[in-house]
Amino acid sequence: MTIRLAVRELRPPQLQFGGAVTTSDPKIGLDLAGPFDLRFGAARQTQVKVGIIGPRQLVDQTRRWLERCRSPVPVLGTPTLLQKPFPGFAKTFHMSLVDSDGWTVHLDSERRDPLEEALDDDDLFRSFQKVVDLYSDAHARLAKRDTNRPDVVIICIPENVLKKVRSVERDLTLEEKKKAKAIAKSREVRQMDMFDMLQDVEQTEEDFLKRDLRHALKARAMANKLPIQIVTERLLVDGPHNEDPATRAWNFTVGLYYKAGNVPWRLPTDGPETCFVGISFHHFRTTQRHVVQSTLAQAFSSEGEGFAIRGQGVPADADQRRNLHLSEDQAFNLCKNVLVEYEKRTGGAPLRMVVHKTTFFDQAEQKGFSEALRDIPIVEMVTLVPSAFRLIRFGAYPPKVGTLCSVNDARSYLFTSGYMPELGTYPGPHVPQPFEIRRIGDGDHISAAQDVLNLTRMNWNTADIRGKWPVTLSFARRVGGILDEYGEEGEPVTSFRYFV
Repeated sequence: MTIRLAVRELRPPQLQFGGAVTTSDPKIGLDLAGPFDLRFGAARQTQVKVGIIGPRQLVDQTRRWLERCRSPVPVLGTPTLLQKPFPGFAKTFHMSLVDSDGWTVHLDSERRDPLEEALDDDDLFRSFQKVVDLYSDAHARLAKRDTNRPDVVIICIPENVLKKVRSVERDLTLEEKKKAKAIAKSREVRQMDMFDMLQDVEQTEEDFLKRDLRHALKARAMANKLPIQIVTERLLVDGPHNEDPATRAWNFTVGLYYKAGNVPWRLPTDGPETCFVGISFHHFRTTQRHVVQSTLAQAFSSEGEGFAIRGQGVPADADQRRNLHLSEDQAFNLCKNVLVEYEKRTGGAPLRMVVHKTTFFDQAEQKGFSEALRDIPIVEMVTLVPSAFRLIRFGAYPPKVGTLCSVNDARSYLFTSGYMPELGTYPGPHVPQPFEIRRIGDGDHISAAQDVLNLTRMNWNTADIRGKWPVTLSFARRVGGILDEYGEEGEPVTSFRYFV
């Protein structure tokens, strides 16, 4: 049998910034042209107001770090294409970075340290909850202000807290623990399964046996409707095991800028107005203490506006493994809810809808999505599957990021990791693993692959360009964990600023 290979290199994502500059590297774009929302003129705010919560010593370190970020931060050693000096907050974002005693809450005093008291509890689960309550109560006080309210709050977590209650096992029933073990056992007996490679973005059976401190704090921040940025000593202190200070400053300030309600960069809007949606599943424990798989939609407009919506639950079954699917009604309702939220945010329906998923679309899902989107002119359903396919390139480096290989015009493989011309190297320890792209509906495999590649650069929580997953799927595990902590009472805030 003849095997026909067709290899092409897709164009690197071209990001737009405040000035007439397009580049695939956010650091270069922000340095040369400023953030995209400079185009908003007088409508954009002039400062980022930052609140701080934590123990006194760590709060002081955080304020020194903020002061450091206001000025240029050099790299340690010689600058490289990956490690670039940070120009300073005002020069980078054309906005001032402001903190104040009035937006600062110390969790300790000379006479008492409530965090230490919480950690002294022998019951880890209870200790975890006490720590969450301390931070969230302080956060709620800042969030309830009608005036003089910060845009974003930094949550400072000391190492002793992380060491003891970074994650704790939930107080599960015997039935729930049996359910988790059954799912784990069903996966152990299988031979190599490519879907196991999804663990870096989607939840595993271990996740619903634990509570995660970051997820719990972000869920409380969502309830208070005030975004947070969690920091630890690893960000604030230079050390041999930390990234260089300039890289830390870049990533920290981009995330802070976005969470404060701003737009760092976006993709060009040359084609039809598009809504990109990622469908995933996460473990969720209901108030009746039944473990289910809850559907999750992460959606993004052409302009980069992101939001997340939780769908209906799917009972967890050990035999399902990774091949979870929605019913026709669930697929219909989830897509309808996405459209409603999209129209609220943009003022109208998209002309094109692209749905990403890490499992194939069965007939029920196709019917449900198609019916919900029947008024949308262009609809594409795209499955991204991490693949064992490998492509060898002449020379010392693996295939370039953006390499698309088609086999017999039937299968397509996209490399979103690999050699990066922007960095002059391959910044990874392992052989790059491509996605197999399977698509249904309008368009073609080349445009579907270009969308995926472009969306790997739309993570507004970092300035790093080495993301492998498109933003529609990259935060599924984190978003699911936060929604799990949020619970079923009331509708969560949908803005993506609360999840990253």
